[in-house]
Amino acid sequence: MSEKNRDGKRTARERLAVEREKQKAGEKRRRTLIVGASVVCILGLAAVIGVVAANAGKHKGGSAGPAVAPSGAQGKDGLAIPVGKDGARSTLTVWEDFRCPACQAFEAAYRPTLHELADAGKLRIDYHLVRLIDGNLGGTGSLRAANAAACAQDAGKFRDYHDVLYANQPKETDDAFAGNDKLIELAGKVKGLDTPAFRACVKDGTHDSWVERSNQAFGSGGFSGTPTVLLGGKNIYQDQTMTPAKLRQLVEEADRR
Repeated sequence: MSEKNRDGKRTARERLAVEREKQKAGEKRRRTLIVGASVVCILGLAAVIGVVAANAGKHKGGSAGPAVAPSGAQGKDGLAIPVGKDGARSTLTVWEDFRCPACQAFEAAYRPTLHELADAGKLRIDYHLVRLIDGNLGGTGSLRAANAAACAQDAGKFRDYHDVLYANQPKETDDAFAGNDKLIELAGKVKGLDTPAFRACVKDGTHDSWVERSNQAFGSGGFSGTPTVLLGGKNIYQDQTMTPAKLRQLVEEADRR
């Protein structure tokens, strides 16, 4: 082999090594972002457990009236909003708070993979909406946003509106989602969602009591913070080795069985 060929192969190997290191660094940064953000939501949980119970029914549209589940809600007490096909071999259970920065970090990192797997019929996602940040920092933004998302579910637009809320999430200490006008404004980003029926549902707090019931179920479930992401009963969000690629591999392996 000529010296020129050897140098070319060595250079190619070096480029591949550099690229692998870049990929590893990128995955490490994503995990650090998600884990770092999760601390914020978890630290508030101890206070939330007591505050939520004390504040139940005190917030506008709180637990007054019967719990009205959104259209198509499933699971125990109709507390899960499903995304994906019922026949999928894998089900991901996600407990989220629209004011929680860790939830936004999870969505930003995993959304493309979740959409891909759900659209392919390989994964069903059951979303449970809670209001931990309301209890910890005060306000009603978690409740109002969750109610609006449930209203979007009534219109068959949950996933798109869910993604819009996270893409436009205010700072954790900014209770911007408490304003119904803000939530209706964001509905304009989802084609066909901003209708009189949706506006009335948001303003009337149609699903407020349902959100409260979901929040209570989260508290009684013994979970440690949001997001809680369960696959096969295991909280994969706490697995520091988990990545979107690894999640895809687990789901695709289950789909082939």
